Amino acid sequence: MTKSINQENGRTGNKHPRFASFLLGFSMFATGACGLVFEYILSTVSTYILGNSIEQFSITIALMLLMMGVAGYVQKFMSDRYLIEKFIFLETFLALLGGYAPIAIYASFGFVPDHFMVINYFFVMAIGFLIGFEIPLVLRINEKYSDTLGTNIAGVVGPDYIGSFVGALVWTFFLLKTFPLTEISFLVGGTNFFIAAITFLYFMKYGLVRYRVVCVILIVVSAALLAFGYINNRDWNLNLEQKLYDSKIVFSKTTKYQRLVLTHDAPLNDYRFFINGNLQFSSVDEAIYHEQLVHPAFALVQNPERVLILGGGDGLALREVLKHPTVKNVLLVDLDPDMVKVCSTNPVLTKLNNHAFDNAKVMAKASDAISGNGRTRIFQDTGKVRPSGEPETQKIASVEIMNVDADRFLDQAPGQWDIIIIDFPDPSSVELVKLYSREFYRKLARAAAPGAMIVVQATSPYHARESYLCIRRTLESAGWKTLPYHDNVPSFGDWGWIMAWKNRDEGEIREKIAAMESFGVETAYLTPDVFRAALSFGKDALETKETRVNTLMEPALLTYYLDDSWKAE
Repeated sequence: MTKSINQENGRTGNKHPRFASFLLGFSMFATGACGLVFEYILSTVSTYILGNSIEQFSITIALMLLMMGVAGYVQKFMSDRYLIEKFIFLETFLALLGGYAPIAIYASFGFVPDHFMVINYFFVMAIGFLIGFEIPLVLRINEKYSDTLGTNIAGVVGPDYIGSFVGALVWTFFLLKTFPLTEISFLVGGTNFFIAAITFLYFMKYGLVRYRVVCVILIVVSAALLAFGYINNRDWNLNLEQKLYDSKIVFSKTTKYQRLVLTHDAPLNDYRFFINGNLQFSSVDEAIYHEQLVHPAFALVQNPERVLILGGGDGLALREVLKHPTVKNVLLVDLDPDMVKVCSTNPVLTKLNNHAFDNAKVMAKASDAISGNGRTRIFQDTGKVRPSGEPETQKIASVEIMNVDADRFLDQAPGQWDIIIIDFPDPSSVELVKLYSREFYRKLARAAAPGAMIVVQATSPYHARESYLCIRRTLESAGWKTLPYHDNVPSFGDWGWIMAWKNRDEGEIREKIAAMESFGVETAYLTPDVFRAALSFGKDALETKETRVNTLMEPALLTYYLDDSWKAE
């Protein structure tokens, strides 16, 4: 530098700051953490609104990195005058922009949806640009207090990268599980503000800040705006999120893995459950879906005692399974323990699933892939009365709930099951597509008892035709014989399932279906005739020129799903 920092501020002869390099290093550590968390916040907001987490994270982070690169180039035109003031201004602007970004993005989607993408990417690019200015700006300031260029870079770039790592850990294991996104943004913005404030106070002490009044005004106004936003963000969040849904939100929760929302349409008495903005079920017609998912397989297996449910954390498939008197044990495997907790405690959801998770007791499992969430014993009234006057009951089944990535669970599956029900969300992301892969379906063979049947929810054979057919091809490529069927679920349209088995004759299966007179349990919708009708498809509906199957290394299903017609509706 041609001028010292003292000279550029018009002040010479002042006492030399003793810990300036340490303060600047700490600032870069904190801002590095904040910068990465801002990237995660904006990516997650886009995911909640638009879905497809891989695409939203990829585009958001790529745009932020692009703007950081642009800022790195633009900074060469910045003069060396008033560097400390510029750093203070930068951190306060970044605090305000980052703090209010999620609220503004939510608002744009609710009030001006046609301009949502422009507003969303404005915040992404603006915040990325400001983050990109931090390192070169602090490098210039720290040059005064470093003996060599290497020392300067080590004292600035090193803490920034380490801070990013720490920020990722704090985001993953604390912030996302504890606070709503709109609150996290103000907490992170508050950290940037804190850096600006202590920088101002420290360098002002040594007479190195020239525009003190301007800086004080900026800091006071920023503090007031951040405090105002933090205090009101939860109310704003609820009001703005409501714009994303047609009916009133009656419950919402962000878990480590997803955003859960329950809405209620009072005139129709329709409760709808959403995960990351995607409809999971409607109370008006969910019985169609869950009865088709469960009961046909039971009619084709003799005296099924052990049932495995993969997914189904809402407990609705479990409700249908527990209707069958032969069932002695059900193992429900769901990745998200908070999903099971919500659906076993929320009064609306427990009423819908008929209290399928009642009386659960925590049980640990010695596995890094599996965490026990409890065991539920199911009792039935015998019609008799005990001497004490209480109704006599008998145990009819045991339900074990485990929270685990289902793919990892199958690597360690403890035993075999007579019926396996696979009730995963649609394959809309790479994380979910692996649960529809050939490798996954091959693992299922080890978990299936002799004569077992498996059932897979397989998206819509009409709206997502190529996805449906890909799932069937993938099952067959893993050695399963398949039986596709479908039905109209009004909330979703034409929906499809695929039943699969090994070592059984297809003729025998079809004979049992033709002779089926009853499912042996009470149903709200399904009858044998309705199921037989579900086996019929329109002309060429199951034909395609596509031949690709879905594998871990070639997730063809994701391409089919994203390209299918309903994405354009």
